[in-house]
Amino acid sequence: MKALTLPSGWKLFAALAGLTLAMTAIVLASQPDPDGLRSAIRATARSSFALFLLAFLASSLVTLLPGTSSRRILQERRYLGLAFAFSHTVHGVLIYRYAQQFPELFWAGRTLTSSLPGTVGYLFVLLLTATSFKPPMRLLGGRAWQALHSSGMWVLAAVFCLSFYKRIPMGGGGYPLAFALMFSAIAVKLTAKVARKQRRSTRALA
Repeated sequence: MKALTLPSGWKLFAALAGLTLAMTAIVLASQPDPDGLRSAIRATARSSFALFLLAFLASSLVTLLPGTSSRRILQERRYLGLAFAFSHTVHGVLIYRYAQQFPELFWAGRTLTSSLPGTVGYLFVLLLTATSFKPPMRLLGGRAWQALHSSGMWVLAAVFCLSFYKRIPMGGGGYPLAFALMFSAIAVKLTAKVARKQRRSTRALA
């Protein structure tokens, strides 16, 4: 019996994008609006978060848990990141549609200031996506590209963390768990960074 081969590269991106669209269509079809839109917004928020975590932790997992699986995640980090951007774009389109069709519901308890972190997050998603291809990478140069992508991922992590934290008092929705996961992912990222520095110091001394 032939072993199951998981897709990689652009095939992986296409599979994840297709799953995101299928999930969104099923959720929208299962409920009338506005409930269907709200459910689809929550569903794409979760898929975006899961994909972001994989891309955010890829290098850290290789450092702390070296093995075939962690190396595979690191190898596919670019396509996981692009799949995150796709999922979050669908999420943004759904939010825009909800705001257009039900403005009284969308703006209830919401201000332009409270929407600022999400706007900043989308700006960085756009920047990271646009510079994930070779021509912009060459234009930026290696050091500037590295700085942009490193800082951009940390900004997105902070936006996710703040977004989940603000929603904890609302109750339900799994926000405490999501906040704990994001906070733990940040701790893992920092731990891996310290571990890499210690290894470099050990090799230098040796």
